[in-house]
Amino acid sequence: MSAEARSQETKVKLLEGALRTLAEQGIAKTSARAVAAAAGVNQALVFYHFGSVDELLAAACRHGAEQRVARYRDRLARVTGLTELLALGRELHAEEREAGNVAFLGQLLAGAQTQLRLAPATAAGLDLWIDEIEKVLTRVLAGTPLAEFTDSAGLARAVAASFVGLELYEGVDADGAERALAALEQLAALVTVLDELGPMGRRAVRHRLRRTSGRG
Repeated sequence: MSAEARSQETKVKLLEGALRTLAEQGIAKTSARAVAAAAGVNQALVFYHFGSVDELLAAACRHGAEQRVARYRDRLARVTGLTELLALGRELHAEEREAGNVAFLGQLLAGAQTQLRLAPATAAGLDLWIDEIEKVLTRVLAGTPLAEFTDSAGLARAVAASFVGLELYEGVDADGAERALAALEQLAALVTVLDELGPMGRRAVRHRLRRTSGRG
């Protein structure tokens, strides 16, 4: 193995070690020593490759998000409606919690409140998810009465924020989180009903929405 390949292998070990340490021990206990132990490498390599623990955590955030988004990208690309998107969201929610990624995200969000250097990386990781959700929303809303009145970019952020909040909320009130997901599914079903209206019905809905939004 070349020196470059060994260096890259060490970086990946550190990134994955940081993800495990943060999820299992929390941000307060995530030190260079703890990460190095989880990665099975010398502690000095944290600073050699990343400069600081904060920089390592920022890189780990991006690394983890890129891996998770890549895993689900094809499934998201096959979504054809809001109800299907929420059903997939439920699957992602269960899989991410089982993998420990919900705990990891919670630690990053908490840490970013006081360690400002973590905030841009945390936001960048979330943006990877938001970009994929926005693509789905733009596609499934196209041609529906809501397309003209919906900011897909803003709605994608609202959906992402809702799921992040629900993932963290579930830890203290599982029943409440389930009711919230059910309410989102009811809204998705309503959008599906609107989409199934005939031409006259769609025109009536658009007219009403224009009047409500001040566009008509």
